[in-house]
Amino acid sequence: MKITIAQLNPVVGDIEGNMARLIDTLSHYSCDTDLIVFPELFLAGYPPRDLLERDSFINKIRLAIDKIVVESVKFPETGLLFGAPITSGENTGKGLYNSALLVYQGRILLSQHKSLLPTYDVFDEARYFDPAPSIQTIPFKGETLGISICEDAWNDPELWPKRKMYAFDPIEELAVQGANLLINISASPFYVGKEEIRYRLIQNHARKYEVPFIYVNQVGANDELIFDGRSIALDKKGEPLLVCKAFQEEIKTVDTGEKGIPGLYKPQEKIEAVYQALVLGVRDYMKKSGFKKAVIGLSGGIDSALVCCIAKEAVGAENVLGISMPSPYSSRGSMEDSRKLAANLGVEFRVVPITGIYQAYLDTLKKHFAGREADTTEENIQARIRGNILMAFSNKFGYLVLSTGNKSEMAVGYCTLYGDMSGGLSVISDVPKTMVYELAKFINRHGEIIPQEIIDKAPSAELRPNQTDQDTLPPYPYLDKILQLYIEEGYGAQDLVEEGFDPETVKWVIKTVEKNEYKRRQAAPGLKVNTKAFGIGRRIPLAAKRDS
Repeated sequence: MKITIAQLNPVVGDIEGNMARLIDTLSHYSCDTDLIVFPELFLAGYPPRDLLERDSFINKIRLAIDKIVVESVKFPETGLLFGAPITSGENTGKGLYNSALLVYQGRILLSQHKSLLPTYDVFDEARYFDPAPSIQTIPFKGETLGISICEDAWNDPELWPKRKMYAFDPIEELAVQGANLLINISASPFYVGKEEIRYRLIQNHARKYEVPFIYVNQVGANDELIFDGRSIALDKKGEPLLVCKAFQEEIKTVDTGEKGIPGLYKPQEKIEAVYQALVLGVRDYMKKSGFKKAVIGLSGGIDSALVCCIAKEAVGAENVLGISMPSPYSSRGSMEDSRKLAANLGVEFRVVPITGIYQAYLDTLKKHFAGREADTTEENIQARIRGNILMAFSNKFGYLVLSTGNKSEMAVGYCTLYGDMSGGLSVISDVPKTMVYELAKFINRHGEIIPQEIIDKAPSAELRPNQTDQDTLPPYPYLDKILQLYIEEGYGAQDLVEEGFDPETVKWVIKTVEKNEYKRRQAAPGLKVNTKAFGIGRRIPLAAKRDS
């Protein structure tokens, strides 16, 4: 059977637009394929979240499905398989299914609902959907199709070594029913290393049941989540027939009767994948939110330099403005380094000094602060002035402010609420400081873009004389190892000490992470690139007793 994989980038909520793309794909590719397969919830875009609770939204979905069914009559040789939310017709439960619809010659041959509804990390599907009451295979053009949706293929013991997540295995059931071609439509978000896990998972299914497996994943970015695509087609021995590109749309046709090509699949290099993910995250967030230009505060440090590079790659140099805002403690080198970076990238660069504004603040507060030593209060004032200036440019010219705090800083609160945390998108809030340097090295792989002076200088907020980050924080390599185990792996204090970390440092890190939860709750949405990011996938109470 010839199957066309439509690895496309839907817009959440744009039912008409997503439907138009589906029909356009059908009209262009129907002449040389038996079946065109689109990702999970393609008509709605994934994740639609509480849009699913609006009757008007579900009604628009239903009308779109009706139009697609009518349109399919024009292409009598080609079937369509796509994802959409549909009503269950039941008076109990959520009343909605996450479904895969097989449409052919003006009929819906099958509405296969999703069985396994993930409720961990960023997923909350049981909030909206009921699980499938049953699953079944379907004969189509001489084959017996076993159709599943995303998580339905993830009930593999290798993925859940401590405890099996689900009691039911939909892929096994489809195989028992005689499926000789397995198809999974998916919206599987990216994180570092997931691509290889996903490939191995699908390969295991193909080999175990000795049937070809077609896996179609969404591409694009929606809010915090980035979808890398990397759709695949495997033969019955688990060898790749086709591997789609990462982080870009692609439409490819494959013949499931052919033999796979050993070695065709090669995983992306980690840092390149993270960079491409962040670029796509910024590009889609801006495009889908209606922003054409971005503004960034350039401090002369590596974090803002990295964000500026990502923004330039995402939306073009002509759509990025970098602003240097020197204070009394800013080194001349920092401003000149920022100017050089902007020149290397070809982005507009402006200087807006804040010394006068800062002094006005100090004069205004002088009598109220009499008898007290200068401390972080005065440092934070500088950061908040800068945040206000960036927001003023946003208001006046319609720019999106991209905030530049990395994951290490966000974790321990080494950032100023309403200051450098100001912005509409926190680009690298899931990128540890050590990875920031790896990304800078990747950007400079063909020549200097980020000035070497920025990479070599000791990290500093430059909010007091001769300040460096390491005056306050443990060395970043050491800090990042603790944070990775604590935040992403769920290690406790004793676990970390047993791993060989200094007990006092562990205690300080955990206490600092916990007490800064309120800051992160108020932060701009951040792009997820690791297994556990701050944001929708990490729900820590604010008013609670702390373990530390």
